[in-house]
Amino acid sequence: MEVLFLLVFVSLMLVVGAIGFFAWNIRGRNHEHGDRLCLLPLEEDDAAPTLSPRDGT
Repeated sequence: MEVLFLLVFVSLMLVVGAIGFFAWNIRGRNHEHGDRLCLLPLEEDDAAPTLSPRDGT
């Protein structure tokens, strides 16, 4: 029976830690970094590519 209380306590501490980490992550706005990285390949390049003499014509 004492093991059950220990398991419940440890489980609750893990849940509280996960919720705390989630809140800290949202407050720090770290979740938006992944969105920026996903959209990065879709951005247009500023400079037009130029041909070098080795490229041919």
